[in-house]
Amino acid sequence: MIYIYNTLTRRKEKFIPIEKNKIKIYVCGLTAYDKCHIGHARMFVWFDTIVRYLRALKYEVIYVRNITDIDDKIINKANDLNIPYSQLTNRIINSMHEEERKLNIIPPTFEPRVTEHIQEIISMIQILIDKGYAYITDDNDVYYRIEKFKKYGELAHKNIECLSIKTRIDFNIKKNNLLDFVLWKSAKDNEPFWSSPWGNGRPGWHIECSAMAQKYLGAYFDIHGGGSDLQFPHHQNEIAQSEAANGCTLSNIWMHVGLIKNNHSKMSKSIGNFYSLNEILKMYHPEVLRLFMLSSHYRSSINFSQEILGKMDAALRRLYISLYNLSVLPDLNYDDDYHDEIFYKNFHSAMNDDFNTPKAISILFTIIRKANKYLNINLPMAKYWGRLAKYLANTLGLLLDNPHNFVPYNSAKDQDALIQDLIIQRNLKRKENNWEAADAIRESLNKMGINIKDNSDGTTNWYIDIKQYTKK
Repeated sequence: MIYIYNTLTRRKEKFIPIEKNKIKIYVCGLTAYDKCHIGHARMFVWFDTIVRYLRALKYEVIYVRNITDIDDKIINKANDLNIPYSQLTNRIINSMHEEERKLNIIPPTFEPRVTEHIQEIISMIQILIDKGYAYITDDNDVYYRIEKFKKYGELAHKNIECLSIKTRIDFNIKKNNLLDFVLWKSAKDNEPFWSSPWGNGRPGWHIECSAMAQKYLGAYFDIHGGGSDLQFPHHQNEIAQSEAANGCTLSNIWMHVGLIKNNHSKMSKSIGNFYSLNEILKMYHPEVLRLFMLSSHYRSSINFSQEILGKMDAALRRLYISLYNLSVLPDLNYDDDYHDEIFYKNFHSAMNDDFNTPKAISILFTIIRKANKYLNINLPMAKYWGRLAKYLANTLGLLLDNPHNFVPYNSAKDQDALIQDLIIQRNLKRKENNWEAADAIRESLNKMGINIKDNSDGTTNWYIDIKQYTKK
């Protein structure tokens, strides 16, 4: 049984899908006006991990993550660059997809764009107008009337009177209430627009998600997620729009991913402590970033620093070196009766407890240590533990790469050939009883960080000495 913390109720709840064996998830995605940063990466990685895990549990997962491709920021940035807004958004979206491929992010089931769903947005706005939840100003803007929605503020756990106005709200004297938010913006000079019953214009920010979520998942679905900064007003406004229009609960569970800080300070372009995702991926293997993200619980804020990423890089290398050692061993038959369900169950117990990835990852390292322990004692057992670690890690999007990419050499293929050649030479020296030369070759291998195992017939296998490597 899976338990998930629900932001709406502020408690962990037993998760029961609306439809048996099917889970519908909607996540607020990128506003395509600038390149992705590591805050976006955390959201990408986290919901990719939950989708991977739920699918590993044999659920059918329908995952929708939208793209905002028309917005004030997009228009302003495109004007600054003197290019069409669509050229800017396509450039940003293509860059995001390339970075996601590097991170092994599974593409969403649907990735709708706002500009492709204008009619759905207009239809929902009209319903809200007809029901009295929205009104049209003299300037042909359309606003949501929050006082009519009695549960407004519930997600933020505040009533209307206590809500802070220091939010993403534009002051407009033509609004009935300062907290009323725009559903449709009337067209301004030199801005893109679409026709509507209220005149030419474009959607407000919040209505897009309500309309697209309904189209792909229906009026009522399992999980709605996004960054913690979207809890208010964006997600609160989605609830107000969707539930007023459809007359039912929008989502059973609300999940919010914590922010990333840089050396304990909020990341900001203005103070120069901002890292783009592309910059980080040039410095580290993508799984280093994923391990960093998953080593903290998704609801907590996490601190980013080069030192922390360096530690994650070393930790990931230890995992891959263990798999590398197992991959160079001869194929051996092993008995599945070795199967021990304790670690398997503990891993799933951690993940089923609000997706406790830090605990799940600690279990992976425990399994890898067992594989290392059995490497020179019981090779079938060592391979079993390595296989189990890889299987469980794969459900988190880890250890998907070839282990040779992580050994501490310039070319793993050339290194393997050199090691095999030295072992052949050493076996010849042993047969010639030239023990001094054989010992010298062993010493050369040890200096390379390679341990070997001998029996009466010669060297039977070799592996990388993790302890020696991590001291370098």
